[in-house]
Amino acid sequence: MFQIVTDSCCDLPYQVLEEYQVAFIPMIVEMDGKEYFDDLGKSFDYGAFIQSLRDKKQPTTSQINVGRYVEFFKPYCEKQEPILYLCFTSGMSGSYNSALQAVAILQEDYPNAQIEVVDTLNASLGEGVLVYGAAKRQAAGDDLPTVRKWVEDHRLKVQSWVTVDDLSHLYRGGRLSRSQAAMGGLLNIKPIIHVDAKGSLQNVGKVRGRNKALQKIVDETMENLTSTEDQLVFVAHSEDLAAAEKVLEMLKEKIDVTDSAIYPLGPTIASHTGLGCIAIFTFGKERVD
Repeated sequence: MFQIVTDSCCDLPYQVLEEYQVAFIPMIVEMDGKEYFDDLGKSFDYGAFIQSLRDKKQPTTSQINVGRYVEFFKPYCEKQEPILYLCFTSGMSGSYNSALQAVAILQEDYPNAQIEVVDTLNASLGEGVLVYGAAKRQAAGDDLPTVRKWVEDHRLKVQSWVTVDDLSHLYRGGRLSRSQAAMGGLLNIKPIIHVDAKGSLQNVGKVRGRNKALQKIVDETMENLTSTEDQLVFVAHSEDLAAAEKVLEMLKEKIDVTDSAIYPLGPTIASHTGLGCIAIFTFGKERVD
């Protein structure tokens, strides 16, 4: 037996993780000077968070520090229960390195502890599809080395195509200059973003208008598939369920989708995208950029 662990950047609802007996460590979101645990909808006041975005406030997030990892992993060490931690991409956070430091500290007191940390090189439901796949394989009887190998073999095959509606959050996050954000707003420019081979966000294009942006991320998803049969498609959104349903239906018209889900972006990720973000996640061509 082994325990799969992830973090709340996977954006899978806590009910899904509970169903597959996956443990998770929450990220921290700060709003109005107060800190809250992003616990994937278990107790976090998502409505208040969305209202803060509507009020043009800028929630902030912080990576998981070494101490919190030590505290979280220690009970498993005491029980001598192996852990496979599937971590938020190192391309967007220092949490992966903090987890490795925590493991080194714990192994001084628990030299036989088995804590395996895998950098998923993905974010949001890109991380989520790997957690989901790993959990299903564990439930089917695969052991820890087999599940870890599957994750490592598939993490660069996750395709993430994203568009955002509110450029102000990209400006505040340092991904656009003030002038780019202002001009983009005036011209109704919508950026097209994907996750590269290092697990980092890259602006790879722009189009004018929301509908063209949605069509573009569907087209990019299609172009980067290796097959149109037996596809998994997860879609994430920040307060635009209609758009999320639209892009999923557009894909279902073109490919054989056998497993799909639409989930809201968690507050950790949505703090950086703002309202109106739509993201499509599938398995496809291996990312090499």
